[in-house]
Amino acid sequence: MADTSQARSTGLDNVAREPEVSEQSNNVFEDENQAYDSDSSYDEPEERPKEKSRKPGNSAFRQQRMKAYNPVFTAKTVIPLLIGIAIVFIPLGAAMWYASHQVQDIAIDYSQCELQASRDHWSEIPEQYTSYNYRGQPVLANKAQWRLDTDESQPFEDERNVCRIQFEVPHDIKAPLYFFYRLEEFYANHRRFVKSFNEDQLNGKAASTDTIKNTVGGNCQPLSINDEGKKYYPCGLIANSLFNDTYSTTLQAVNGTSDDYEMTDKGIAWSSDKNRFKKTSYDYTEITPPPNWYKRFPDGYNATNVPDISSWEQFQNWMHTSGLPTFNKMALRNDNDVLRAGIYEITIGLHFPVLPFKGHKYVYISQRSVLGGKNDFLGISWMAGGGACFLLGLSLLVINFIKPRKTGDVNLLSWNREKAARDEQQAAIAGTGGIDLPEKN
Repeated sequence: MADTSQARSTGLDNVAREPEVSEQSNNVFEDENQAYDSDSSYDEPEERPKEKSRKPGNSAFRQQRMKAYNPVFTAKTVIPLLIGIAIVFIPLGAAMWYASHQVQDIAIDYSQCELQASRDHWSEIPEQYTSYNYRGQPVLANKAQWRLDTDESQPFEDERNVCRIQFEVPHDIKAPLYFFYRLEEFYANHRRFVKSFNEDQLNGKAASTDTIKNTVGGNCQPLSINDEGKKYYPCGLIANSLFNDTYSTTLQAVNGTSDDYEMTDKGIAWSSDKNRFKKTSYDYTEITPPPNWYKRFPDGYNATNVPDISSWEQFQNWMHTSGLPTFNKMALRNDNDVLRAGIYEITIGLHFPVLPFKGHKYVYISQRSVLGGKNDFLGISWMAGGGACFLLGLSLLVINFIKPRKTGDVNLLSWNREKAARDEQQAAIAGTGGIDLPEKN
Protein backbone atom coordinates (compact mmCIF):
# COMPACT_ATOMS: atom_id res chain seq x y z
CA MET A 1 0.00 0.00 0.00
CA ALA A 2 2.80 2.33 0.87
CA ASP A 3 4.56 1.66 -2.42
CA THR A 4 1.39 2.29 -4.34
CA SER A 5 0.71 5.60 -2.63
CA GLN A 6 4.29 6.65 -3.20
CA ALA A 7 4.04 5.90 -6.90
CA ARG A 8 0.83 7.84 -7.15
CA SER A 9 2.41 10.81 -5.42
CA THR A 10 5.35 10.68 -7.80
CA GLY A 11 3.03 10.65 -10.82
CA LEU A 12 1.12 13.60 -9.46
CA ASP A 13 4.32 15.48 -8.94
CA ASN A 14 5.32 14.88 -12.56
CA VAL A 15 1.98 16.07 -13.77
CA ALA A 16 2.30 19.14 -11.63
CA ARG A 17 5.74 19.89 -13.12
CA GLU A 18 4.65 19.67 -16.76
CA PRO A 19 2.98 23.11 -16.85
CA GLU A 20 6.19 24.66 -15.56
CA VAL A 21 8.22 23.14 -18.38
CA SER A 22 5.75 24.32 -20.98
CA GLU A 23 5.76 27.81 -19.54
CA GLN A 24 9.56 27.89 -19.74
CA SER A 25 9.40 26.67 -23.34
CA ASN A 26 6.95 29.38 -24.21
CA ASN A 27 9.21 31.98 -22.71
CA VAL A 28 12.16 30.70 -24.75
CA PHE A 29 10.09 30.80 -27.96
CA GLU A 30 8.91 34.30 -27.19
CA ASP A 31 12.50 35.44 -26.63
CA GLU A 32 13.59 33.85 -29.94
CA ASN A 33 10.70 35.50 -31.79
CA GLN A 34 11.60 38.84 -30.29
CA ALA A 35 15.22 38.32 -31.30
CA TYR A 36 14.16 37.33 -34.84
CA ASP A 37 11.91 40.34 -35.13
CA SER A 38 14.69 42.54 -33.87
CA ASP A 39 17.18 41.11 -36.39
CA SER A 40 14.75 41.34 -39.26
CA SER A 41 14.32 45.04 -38.66
CA TYR A 42 18.04 45.54 -39.29
CA ASP A 43 18.17 43.23 -42.35
CA GLU A 44 15.62 45.13 -44.42
CA PRO A 45 17.44 46.59 -47.51
CA GLU A 46 17.40 50.30 -47.99
CA GLU A 47 15.68 51.65 -51.09
CA ARG A 48 18.22 52.77 -53.72
CA PRO A 49 17.55 55.06 -56.68
CA LYS A 50 17.11 53.17 -59.92
CA GLU A 51 20.12 53.31 -62.22
CA LYS A 52 19.58 54.57 -65.75
CA SER A 53 19.48 51.59 -68.07
CA ARG A 54 21.88 51.50 -71.02
CA LYS A 55 19.69 49.05 -72.86
CA PRO A 56 18.58 50.45 -76.25
CA GLY A 57 14.96 51.41 -76.54
CA ASN A 58 12.46 48.86 -77.75
CA SER A 59 12.00 50.23 -81.25
CA ALA A 60 12.34 48.65 -84.67
CA PHE A 61 15.39 50.77 -85.46
CA ARG A 62 17.22 50.23 -82.17
CA GLN A 63 16.43 46.52 -82.01
CA GLN A 64 17.27 45.94 -85.70
CA ARG A 65 13.78 44.95 -86.69
CA MET A 66 13.56 47.31 -89.66
CA LYS A 67 11.96 45.95 -92.77
CA ALA A 68 14.58 44.55 -95.11
CA TYR A 69 14.76 42.71 -98.38
CA ASN A 70 16.29 39.27 -97.90
CA PRO A 71 16.93 37.75 -101.32
CA VAL A 72 17.01 33.99 -101.66
CA PHE A 73 19.75 33.02 -104.10
CA THR A 74 18.68 30.13 -106.25
CA ALA A 75 19.88 28.82 -109.59
CA LYS A 76 17.05 30.70 -111.33
CA THR A 77 18.23 34.03 -109.92
CA VAL A 78 22.02 33.62 -109.68
CA ILE A 79 22.70 32.30 -113.19
CA PRO A 80 20.86 35.14 -115.03
CA LEU A 81 22.49 37.68 -112.69
CA LEU A 82 26.01 36.43 -113.49
CA ILE A 83 25.32 36.30 -117.22
CA GLY A 84 23.83 39.82 -117.07
CA ILE A 85 26.92 41.20 -115.31
CA ALA A 86 29.11 39.59 -117.97
CA ILE A 87 27.01 41.11 -120.76
CA VAL A 88 27.46 44.59 -119.24
CA PHE A 89 31.07 44.39 -118.06
CA ILE A 90 32.76 42.81 -121.08
CA PRO A 91 31.62 45.39 -123.70
CA LEU A 92 32.29 48.30 -121.34
CA GLY A 93 35.74 46.94 -120.53
CA ALA A 94 36.47 46.48 -124.23
CA ALA A 95 35.41 50.08 -124.89
CA MET A 96 37.65 51.36 -122.08
CA TRP A 97 40.59 49.34 -123.36
CA TYR A 98 40.04 50.58 -126.91
CA ALA A 99 39.88 54.21 -125.76
CA SER A 100 43.12 53.78 -123.83
CA HIS A 101 44.76 51.93 -126.71
CA GLN A 102 44.06 54.88 -129.03
CA VAL A 103 46.15 57.21 -126.84
CA GLN A 104 49.63 57.81 -128.31
CA ASP A 105 52.50 58.64 -126.00
CA ILE A 106 56.28 58.92 -125.76
CA ALA A 107 58.36 58.30 -122.62
CA ILE A 108 62.13 58.87 -122.41
CA ASP A 109 64.17 58.25 -119.26
CA TYR A 110 66.94 60.87 -119.11
CA SER A 111 68.23 60.04 -115.62
CA GLN A 112 71.56 58.77 -117.02
CA CYS A 113 72.07 61.61 -119.46
CA GLU A 114 74.84 63.23 -117.38
CA LEU A 115 76.74 59.93 -117.18
CA GLN A 116 76.17 58.27 -120.56
CA ALA A 117 75.58 61.08 -123.07
CA SER A 118 78.57 62.60 -124.89
CA ARG A 119 79.38 66.30 -125.11
CA ASP A 120 80.99 65.87 -128.54
CA HIS A 121 78.38 64.05 -130.60
CA TRP A 122 74.89 62.65 -130.63
CA SER A 123 74.49 59.05 -129.42
CA GLU A 124 71.53 56.68 -129.38
CA ILE A 125 69.58 56.40 -126.16
CA PRO A 126 69.54 52.75 -124.96
CA GLU A 127 66.25 51.05 -125.75
CA GLN A 128 65.49 50.33 -122.08
CA TYR A 129 65.24 54.10 -121.55
CA THR A 130 62.63 54.73 -124.26
CA SER A 131 59.00 53.72 -124.72
CA TYR A 132 56.68 54.57 -127.62
CA ASN A 133 53.01 53.87 -128.19
CA TYR A 134 52.29 55.07 -131.71
CA ARG A 135 49.20 54.02 -133.64
CA GLY A 136 50.00 50.99 -135.73
CA GLN A 137 53.35 50.50 -133.94
CA PRO A 138 55.46 51.63 -136.93
CA VAL A 139 59.18 50.91 -137.13
CA LEU A 140 61.08 54.13 -136.43
CA ALA A 141 63.70 55.05 -138.97
CA ASN A 142 65.55 57.23 -136.46
CA LYS A 143 66.25 56.12 -132.90
CA ALA A 144 66.03 58.61 -130.06
CA GLN A 145 69.35 60.36 -129.38
CA TRP A 146 70.84 62.52 -126.65
CA ARG A 147 73.75 64.86 -126.15
CA LEU A 148 75.11 66.64 -123.10
CA ASP A 149 75.59 70.39 -123.39
CA THR A 150 76.52 73.32 -121.15
CA ASP A 151 74.52 76.40 -120.14
CA GLU A 152 77.06 79.08 -119.35
CA SER A 153 74.39 81.45 -118.06
CA GLN A 154 74.02 79.43 -114.85
CA PRO A 155 76.00 80.97 -111.96
CA PHE A 156 76.72 77.60 -110.31
CA GLU A 157 78.96 75.17 -112.14
CA ASP A 158 77.06 72.05 -111.05
CA GLU A 159 73.85 73.52 -112.50
CA ARG A 160 75.17 74.06 -116.03
CA ASN A 161 74.52 70.63 -117.52
CA VAL A 162 71.88 70.51 -120.21
CA CYS A 163 70.50 67.34 -121.79
CA ARG A 164 69.38 67.67 -125.41
CA ILE A 165 67.08 64.91 -126.66
CA GLN A 166 65.92 64.19 -130.21
CA PHE A 167 63.02 61.84 -130.99
CA GLU A 168 60.99 60.94 -134.05
CA VAL A 169 57.23 61.31 -134.51
CA PRO A 170 56.30 58.92 -137.38
CA HIS A 171 52.90 60.46 -138.15
CA ASP A 172 50.71 63.37 -137.13
CA ILE A 173 49.39 63.36 -133.56
CA LYS A 174 46.21 65.30 -132.89
CA ALA A 175 45.78 67.81 -130.09
CA PRO A 176 45.38 68.19 -127.20
CA LEU A 177 48.92 67.20 -126.33
CA TYR A 178 50.39 67.23 -122.84
CA PHE A 179 54.01 67.30 -121.72
CA PHE A 180 54.70 65.75 -118.29
CA TYR A 181 57.72 64.98 -116.19
CA ARG A 182 57.63 61.62 -114.47
CA LEU A 183 59.42 60.59 -111.29
CA GLU A 184 60.03 57.02 -110.14
CA GLU A 185 61.06 55.86 -106.65
CA PHE A 186 60.16 59.22 -105.13
CA TYR A 187 58.07 58.44 -102.05
CA ALA A 188 56.12 61.64 -101.57
CA ASN A 189 53.52 59.79 -99.48
CA HIS A 190 55.73 59.60 -96.36
CA ARG A 191 53.68 60.90 -93.42
CA ARG A 192 56.32 63.36 -92.23
CA PHE A 193 56.73 64.71 -95.77
CA VAL A 194 53.01 65.01 -96.57
CA LYS A 195 52.21 66.97 -93.39
CA SER A 196 55.13 69.40 -93.67
CA PHE A 197 53.45 72.53 -95.03
CA ASN A 198 51.34 75.39 -93.71
CA GLU A 199 47.98 76.13 -95.29
CA ASP A 200 47.90 79.72 -94.02
CA GLN A 201 51.09 80.51 -95.92
CA LEU A 202 49.67 79.01 -99.11
CA ASN A 203 46.51 81.07 -98.62
CA GLY A 204 48.61 84.26 -98.59
CA LYS A 205 48.39 84.94 -94.86
CA ALA A 206 51.37 86.19 -92.86
CA ALA A 207 51.41 83.15 -90.56
CA SER A 208 53.26 83.60 -87.27
CA THR A 209 56.22 81.51 -86.12
CA ASP A 210 54.01 79.74 -83.59
CA THR A 211 51.50 78.86 -86.31
CA ILE A 212 53.98 77.34 -88.72
CA LYS A 213 55.80 75.45 -85.95
CA ASN A 214 53.03 74.22 -83.66
CA THR A 215 49.79 73.93 -85.63
CA VAL A 216 48.62 70.35 -85.26
CA GLY A 217 48.49 68.64 -88.67
CA GLY A 218 49.61 71.80 -90.49
CA ASN A 219 53.07 72.72 -89.28
CA CYS A 220 56.24 72.95 -91.34
CA GLN A 221 58.58 71.07 -89.07
CA PRO A 222 61.48 70.49 -89.44
CA LEU A 223 61.75 73.46 -91.85
CA SER A 224 59.87 76.29 -90.14
CA ILE A 225 62.54 78.90 -89.33
CA ASN A 226 66.28 79.23 -89.93
CA ASP A 227 69.01 79.75 -87.36
CA GLU A 228 68.41 83.50 -87.38
CA GLY A 229 64.73 83.06 -86.54
CA LYS A 230 63.45 84.03 -89.99
CA LYS A 231 60.48 82.10 -91.32
CA TYR A 232 60.98 79.96 -94.41
CA TYR A 233 58.66 80.90 -97.24
CA PRO A 234 57.21 78.68 -98.41
CA CYS A 235 58.01 76.49 -95.44
CA GLY A 236 58.04 72.71 -95.10
CA LEU A 237 59.59 69.67 -96.75
CA ILE A 238 57.28 69.62 -99.79
CA ALA A 239 58.23 73.10 -100.95
CA ASN A 240 61.89 72.53 -100.12
CA SER A 241 62.05 69.51 -102.47
CA LEU A 242 60.47 71.33 -105.44
CA PHE A 243 61.24 69.66 -108.78
CA ASN A 244 63.34 72.20 -110.67
CA ASP A 245 64.45 70.64 -113.95
CA THR A 246 63.59 73.06 -116.77
CA TYR A 247 62.18 72.30 -120.24
CA SER A 248 62.19 74.37 -123.38
CA THR A 249 58.66 75.37 -124.31
CA THR A 250 59.38 74.71 -128.01
CA LEU A 251 59.80 71.29 -129.58
CA GLN A 252 62.35 72.34 -132.17
CA ALA A 253 62.05 70.64 -135.57
CA VAL A 254 65.36 69.12 -136.71
CA ASN A 255 66.79 69.40 -140.25
CA GLY A 256 63.63 70.93 -141.66
CA THR A 257 61.60 67.77 -141.12
CA SER A 258 58.69 69.81 -139.77
CA ASP A 259 57.77 73.08 -138.13
CA ASP A 260 58.57 73.97 -134.54
CA TYR A 261 55.86 72.98 -132.09
CA GLU A 262 55.05 75.56 -129.44
CA MET A 263 53.76 74.61 -126.00
CA THR A 264 52.86 76.68 -122.94
CA ASP A 265 53.24 76.36 -119.19
CA LYS A 266 49.96 78.19 -118.57
CA GLY A 267 46.86 76.25 -117.59
CA ILE A 268 48.80 73.25 -116.28
CA ALA A 269 47.47 73.50 -112.70
CA TRP A 270 44.07 72.55 -111.31
CA SER A 271 41.43 75.24 -111.82
CA SER A 272 40.59 75.07 -108.10
CA ASP A 273 44.16 76.03 -107.13
CA LYS A 274 43.48 79.69 -107.83
CA ASN A 275 41.31 79.70 -104.70
CA ARG A 276 44.02 78.09 -102.57
CA PHE A 277 47.32 79.70 -103.59
CA LYS A 278 47.52 83.45 -102.94
CA LYS A 279 50.24 86.08 -103.06
CA THR A 280 51.92 86.35 -99.69
CA SER A 281 51.31 89.14 -97.18
CA TYR A 282 54.80 88.78 -95.68
CA ASP A 283 57.33 91.57 -95.92
CA TYR A 284 60.48 90.26 -97.58
CA THR A 285 62.51 91.12 -94.46
CA GLU A 286 60.52 88.57 -92.43
CA ILE A 287 61.16 85.55 -94.63
CA THR A 288 63.93 83.55 -96.27
CA PRO A 289 63.96 80.93 -99.08
CA PRO A 290 63.95 77.22 -98.18
CA PRO A 291 67.44 75.64 -97.91
CA ASN A 292 67.25 73.86 -101.30
CA TRP A 293 66.33 77.09 -103.06
CA TYR A 294 69.59 78.88 -102.30
CA LYS A 295 70.81 78.53 -105.90
CA ARG A 296 67.61 80.10 -107.19
CA PHE A 297 67.85 82.93 -104.63
CA PRO A 298 71.56 83.12 -103.71
CA ASP A 299 71.15 86.49 -101.98
CA GLY A 300 67.80 85.71 -100.39
CA TYR A 301 64.61 87.65 -100.97
CA ASN A 302 64.36 91.32 -101.78
CA ALA A 303 61.53 93.71 -102.59
CA THR A 304 61.14 92.36 -106.14
CA ASN A 305 61.93 88.66 -106.17
CA VAL A 306 59.57 87.10 -103.58
CA PRO A 307 57.77 84.34 -105.55
CA ASP A 308 54.11 84.90 -106.31
CA ILE A 309 52.67 81.39 -105.83
CA SER A 310 49.24 82.51 -107.06
CA SER A 311 50.59 82.44 -110.66
CA TRP A 312 53.37 79.86 -110.24
CA GLU A 313 51.61 76.81 -111.60
CA GLN A 314 54.62 74.46 -111.49
CA PHE A 315 54.78 75.04 -107.74
CA GLN A 316 51.05 74.49 -107.37
CA ASN A 317 51.29 71.13 -109.13
CA TRP A 318 54.21 70.05 -106.96
CA MET A 319 52.32 70.82 -103.74
CA HIS A 320 49.80 68.10 -104.63
CA THR A 321 51.72 65.13 -103.27
CA SER A 322 51.27 61.76 -104.94
CA GLY A 323 50.18 58.59 -103.18
CA LEU A 324 52.48 56.36 -105.26
CA PRO A 325 56.25 56.45 -105.82
CA THR A 326 55.76 56.77 -109.60
CA PHE A 327 53.77 59.80 -110.75
CA ASN A 328 53.41 62.37 -113.54
CA LYS A 329 53.20 66.15 -113.20
CA MET A 330 52.16 68.36 -116.10
CA ALA A 331 54.77 70.84 -117.26
CA LEU A 332 53.55 72.01 -120.70
CA ARG A 333 50.52 71.67 -122.95
CA ASN A 334 49.09 72.50 -126.38
CA ASP A 335 45.34 72.20 -126.79
CA ASN A 336 44.94 73.18 -130.43
CA ASP A 337 47.83 72.34 -132.75
CA VAL A 338 48.60 69.02 -134.42
CA LEU A 339 52.10 67.64 -133.83
CA ARG A 340 53.29 66.94 -137.38
CA ALA A 341 55.44 63.97 -138.35
CA GLY A 342 59.15 64.73 -138.04
CA ILE A 343 62.14 64.77 -135.70
CA TYR A 344 61.98 67.10 -132.71
CA GLU A 345 64.50 68.26 -130.14
CA ILE A 346 63.87 69.31 -126.56
CA THR A 347 66.34 70.94 -124.18
CA ILE A 348 66.32 69.98 -120.49
CA GLY A 349 68.14 71.87 -117.73
CA LEU A 350 69.43 69.26 -115.28
CA HIS A 351 68.94 70.52 -111.72
CA PHE A 352 66.97 67.87 -109.81
CA PRO A 353 69.16 64.92 -108.69
CA VAL A 354 67.59 61.46 -108.73
CA LEU A 355 70.61 59.14 -108.83
CA PRO A 356 71.45 59.55 -105.10
CA PHE A 357 68.16 57.84 -104.14
CA LYS A 358 68.23 55.46 -107.17
CA GLY A 359 65.29 57.21 -108.78
CA HIS A 360 64.41 57.96 -112.39
CA LYS A 361 63.06 60.99 -114.23
CA TYR A 362 61.34 61.00 -117.62
CA VAL A 363 59.88 63.29 -120.21
CA TYR A 364 56.43 62.01 -121.07
CA ILE A 365 54.36 63.37 -123.97
CA SER A 366 50.82 62.07 -124.27
CA GLN A 367 47.36 62.56 -125.67
CA ARG A 368 44.22 61.93 -123.64
CA SER A 369 41.00 59.95 -124.04
CA VAL A 370 37.55 60.36 -122.54
CA LEU A 371 38.89 58.40 -119.54
CA GLY A 372 42.13 60.38 -119.21
CA GLY A 373 45.62 59.24 -120.13
CA LYS A 374 46.81 55.85 -121.33
CA ASN A 375 45.84 53.20 -118.78
CA ASP A 376 44.96 49.70 -119.97
CA PHE A 377 44.35 48.33 -116.47
CA LEU A 378 40.81 49.67 -116.08
CA GLY A 379 39.50 48.12 -119.30
CA ILE A 380 41.33 44.82 -118.74
CA SER A 381 40.01 44.53 -115.17
CA TRP A 382 36.42 45.07 -116.32
CA MET A 383 36.78 42.48 -119.09
CA ALA A 384 38.39 40.03 -116.67
CA GLY A 385 35.60 40.53 -114.13
CA GLY A 386 32.92 40.07 -116.78
CA GLY A 387 34.66 36.98 -118.15
CA ALA A 388 34.86 35.44 -114.67
CA CYS A 389 31.13 36.05 -114.13
CA PHE A 390 30.33 34.50 -117.51
CA LEU A 391 32.38 31.35 -116.80
CA LEU A 392 30.88 31.01 -113.33
CA GLY A 393 27.34 31.45 -114.63
CA LEU A 394 27.96 28.94 -117.42
CA SER A 395 29.40 26.43 -114.94
CA LEU A 396 26.40 26.77 -112.62
CA LEU A 397 24.05 26.37 -115.60
CA VAL A 398 25.73 23.09 -116.62
CA ILE A 399 25.79 21.77 -113.05
CA ASN A 400 22.15 22.70 -112.50
CA PHE A 401 21.18 21.02 -115.78
CA ILE A 402 23.08 17.79 -115.08
CA LYS A 403 22.32 17.49 -111.37
CA PRO A 404 19.64 19.96 -110.28
CA ARG A 405 19.14 20.62 -106.61
CA LYS A 406 15.68 20.95 -105.11
CA THR A 407 15.02 24.29 -103.49
CA GLY A 408 14.14 24.22 -99.78
CA ASP A 409 10.99 25.65 -98.25
CA VAL A 410 11.56 29.39 -97.96
CA ASN A 411 8.91 29.59 -95.26
CA LEU A 412 11.38 27.93 -92.89
CA LEU A 413 13.89 30.75 -93.19
CA SER A 414 14.44 32.60 -89.93
CA TRP A 415 13.01 35.96 -91.06
CA ASN A 416 9.94 34.32 -92.56
CA ARG A 417 9.34 32.33 -89.36
CA GLU A 418 9.67 35.48 -87.27
CA LYS A 419 7.14 37.23 -89.48
CA ALA A 420 4.72 34.31 -89.21
CA ALA A 421 5.10 34.31 -85.42
CA ARG A 422 4.36 38.03 -85.24
CA ASP A 423 1.30 37.60 -87.45
CA GLU A 424 -0.01 34.80 -85.20
CA GLN A 425 0.61 36.89 -82.10
CA GLN A 426 -1.28 39.86 -83.56
CA ALA A 427 -4.10 37.56 -84.58
CA ALA A 428 -4.30 36.14 -81.06
CA ILE A 429 -4.42 39.62 -79.56
CA ALA A 430 -7.14 40.62 -81.98
CA GLY A 431 -9.08 37.44 -81.12
CA THR A 432 -9.04 38.15 -77.40
CA GLY A 433 -10.50 41.59 -78.11
CA GLY A 434 -13.66 40.04 -79.53
CA ILE A 435 -12.72 40.29 -83.19
CA ASP A 436 -13.71 37.29 -85.25
CA LEU A 437 -10.75 36.04 -87.27
CA PRO A 438 -11.29 34.42 -90.66
CA GLU A 439 -10.93 30.69 -90.63
CA LYS A 440 -7.92 29.21 -92.34
CA ASN A 441 -8.62 26.93 -95.24
